[in-house]
Amino acid sequence: RTEGIPLFSLESKHPLKDFDIIGFSLGYELTYTNVLNMLNLAQIPVLTSERDDSHPIVIAGGSCALNPEPMADFIDFFIIGDGEEVLLELLDAFRDWKRQGKGAPRKQLFGQVATIPGIYVPSLYQVEYQADGLFKSITPTVAQARPTIERRIVTKLPPPVTKPVVPYIQVVHDRGAIEIQRGCSRGCRFCQAGNIYRPVRERPQEEVLQAVGELIANCGYNEVSLVSLSTGDYFNIDELIASLFHRYQSHNLSLSLPSLYIDSFSVRLMDSLLYHKKPGLTFAPEAGSERLRRIINKNIPEDELLKTAAAAFDRGWTSLKLYFMLGLPTETTDDIDGIIQLVDKVRALGREAKGKRPQLRISLSTFVPKPHTPFQWVAQESEQQLNAKHELLKLGLRRKGIRLWWHDPKVSLLEAVLSRGDRRLGKVIYRAWQLGSIFDGWSEHFNYENWLSAFKEAGLEPGFYAQRERPLDESLPWAHIDVGIATTFLKREYQRAIEGKETPDCRYKACNVCGLQHWQPACQQKYQELNQSRR
Repeated sequence: RTEGIPLFSLESKHPLKDFDIIGFSLGYELTYTNVLNMLNLAQIPVLTSERDDSHPIVIAGGSCALNPEPMADFIDFFIIGDGEEVLLELLDAFRDWKRQGKGAPRKQLFGQVATIPGIYVPSLYQVEYQADGLFKSITPTVAQARPTIERRIVTKLPPPVTKPVVPYIQVVHDRGAIEIQRGCSRGCRFCQAGNIYRPVRERPQEEVLQAVGELIANCGYNEVSLVSLSTGDYFNIDELIASLFHRYQSHNLSLSLPSLYIDSFSVRLMDSLLYHKKPGLTFAPEAGSERLRRIINKNIPEDELLKTAAAAFDRGWTSLKLYFMLGLPTETTDDIDGIIQLVDKVRALGREAKGKRPQLRISLSTFVPKPHTPFQWVAQESEQQLNAKHELLKLGLRRKGIRLWWHDPKVSLLEAVLSRGDRRLGKVIYRAWQLGSIFDGWSEHFNYENWLSAFKEAGLEPGFYAQRERPLDESLPWAHIDVGIATTFLKREYQRAIEGKETPDCRYKACNVCGLQHWQPACQQKYQELNQSRR
């Protein structure tokens, strides 16, 4: 910016402003100001209303695109859902428009793209609010725009990326990654990803084996992460890991297994890792009591967690990482005490195993209500409430070998605001960026005062978005985005949460009629079996 050099591409050093299309993946709300900053550095107008035919088309996708409204002022098109197929359709439409020459207006392209299933063009919709400030409706202003934008879902996972850009600087996770399955059927009620990426689609085992070999050959990696929302739920995961170690034993292969559910991390799986470099083990009980785990539908009995931890220590693991979430609906001081007691029990098991002192890393995140989940109507706790819980845990877990990490409640508040926000927040994001807010997800850069000033200037209150319980019949700013999960299912799950009732995993039990029961053969069969059982 100081030298007036526009932001350019990594490989060809071509200015971004000369590209036809620029895409952003929005995976975290606190990166929104970075989008504005990158556009500005590229000398591209930040607001879509200020761009003309000489500027690139700006598109975005990712999990945050499932509530696109806060970023609607800055993004021309949002891709809703899986992008592998719809992106090609978008490029075809752009090519056809480009061939018409300079006489074809930009708005013509916008109207054409709006007819493509899975693409949302915010500028073609009008938003209304009630007199009390509540969101009222969002309606198309042109015939081509759809009243509801349905999420795109690929039937078969596309080939994995085996020629990624190899970093030339030190990075946090310097390893290869292969997506072994997409989607999760566990049904954790706080988890947005578990809802917006349904149904489960697995990559064939041989395809995974070949992809790992290509990563090793192309990039020189000897550590590979098997990526999934629930890696342990992959069919025959034990066999896959054994096959990987056998096939690539000469490469000293090391595997990273993120997102392990305690009940799916079997003793057999541990044994398959026993004679190789042990990956770090991370388990997520989320809550300190079985009562609260029933409410969030995290079906993990405490004795099963302790049994798994004991087996890990017995097999040579000396460190474990445990994830907990604070501020969950109905959480009490007893639940906080439950976290302390559970960690102490795991620590005691580690000390019993061969006299080794375990290293426990305890991560404390904050519950953030997310769109398209059963908890999308729930209020977030205040900063004062969360800080009080942090203090209880810091005092109660002051032990050798235990380290605590926790999220700044202010950051979590802003995440909740942007997560459940409407289009009016565009002014807040824009002003916060003007005041210097970038890299908000990095603690050393986060400036809460900038955001408070931006809210004040826009005449908006953060608590209105984050800390307000919403009635089940309130119109929601993301209701025009159809992820495939029925609102009736979300409301039913919310009620079951209040009643403390669990909902079983539909991969192994009956169909839960979530809205995707007709989507793929496995779901159709489960739904038919359910209907037959009701007769």
